Amino acid sequence: MGNLLVILLIKLNSSLHTPMYFFLVNLSASEICFTSSVVPQLLAHLLVEEKTISIAACAAGRYVFSIMGLTECCLLVAMAYDRYVAICHPLHYTTIMSNQVCALLAGAAWAISFLVEVPLNTWLFNLPFCGSNRIPHFFCDILPVLKIACADTSQIKAVGPMVSVLFNLCPFLLILLSYIRIISTILKLPSAEGRRKAFSTCSSHLTVVTVFYGTALITYLVPNTGSTTENDVF
Repeated sequence: MGNLLVILLIKLNSSLHTPMYFFLVNLSASEICFTSSVVPQLLAHLLVEEKTISIAACAAGRYVFSIMGLTECCLLVAMAYDRYVAICHPLHYTTIMSNQVCALLAGAAWAISFLVEVPLNTWLFNLPFCGSNRIPHFFCDILPVLKIACADTSQIKAVGPMVSVLFNLCPFLLILLSYIRIISTILKLPSAEGRRKAFSTCSSHLTVVTVFYGTALITYLVPNTGSTTENDVF
């Protein structure tokens, strides 16, 4: 409801029809799909004794979760680029961040996510499953699903982390690079009030990046040594 309200307010208020809010609409839409792929099933399982899910539903949840997660990473990069242009090149902002450029950046975020995650998840769910049919997790994440596969999973276990590093860590590094340039430019502003106003335009985006990437990096890029199922679920 919160994300839907954000989208509605931006659509109805013409003063919010700017690149930053355009990306925010896309971010809110992806977040609705992102959380809806996990939370309803989790809530249902809290209410029933026998917790079951079909292979099709498990695969569908994994597809949506992974695609939307990567889309959010890419959209956060686009928003960081928007803030970089606004602060480091303010006189050229409207020219650089045109409607066409914004649409291209948002479209690229969605397209990259589909092109990366669809093949990986198709590979995952084409594996044969046998033995235990219990997934030690509250949703169909890649490692818990791999544990019930009865085929050689060494290749996908090698490719999965590489994809995570390339398409999750690289966007984070691009955001970090943008903020290094942004902070460098802000520090050169002559007045304290000007510096405060400039940084305030980035504070909300920076908060989202910190929360999103902080938890993602802890969850998916920790060493396997010492990692337990309980820790992964937590």
